[in-house]
Amino acid sequence: MKVLLLKDVYKLGRAGDVKRVADGYGRNYLLPQGMAVLATAEALKTTERIQEKANIQRAIVNQEMDAVAKQISGLVLVFPARASETGKLYGSVTTQLIADAIKAKSGVEVARRQIDSQPLRMLGEYKVHVRLTVDLIPTIDVIVYREGEAFNVPAATKVAPQEPIKSVVEAEPAAEPEADPADELAAEPEADPAAELADEPATEPEAE
Repeated sequence: MKVLLLKDVYKLGRAGDVKRVADGYGRNYLLPQGMAVLATAEALKTTERIQEKANIQRAIVNQEMDAVAKQISGLVLVFPARASETGKLYGSVTTQLIADAIKAKSGVEVARRQIDSQPLRMLGEYKVHVRLTVDLIPTIDVIVYREGEAFNVPAATKVAPQEPIKSVVEAEPAAEPEADPADELAAEPEADPAAELADEPATEPEAE
């Protein structure tokens, strides 16, 4: 199906874009969440107005969040974990653990759904993106090392090691869709006639 985005949607497009999406994703998530409407001829007449409103709001929020992005960019998080001889963890480092560690290290609170990562299940070093806005996506370093072994964070890194954060948990909570209206910038379509086209029953989207 073809939809007109009313809000910025991570990895899909910006408000005012016309996109072709899977029927299930559109009908079960984008439309009922007010993030898009069917790309009908009537809806497309509002495209320019949607883009103008979104551009203004996006610029304001990006300016507000710029300091936060700089604060967490380059942050280093270190997780001790139990692992097999092959390096596979007995559990996983979840997005919630990463979000908690960001808050403990920097004071910045982010939702786990803003952490663009799968559960980490192997020892190693990872680059993880944090979605603050559609434009501001700082990168942090996550290091998972074997519990009980000596480990030193390189001196050049931005943040020194801290006391070990709680070790890994056994399961990651159910996956959520990548796009979340609470975390993406949006053109507010309160008085927009196009928004009325999105009145369809809502169901939980399938995990991607």
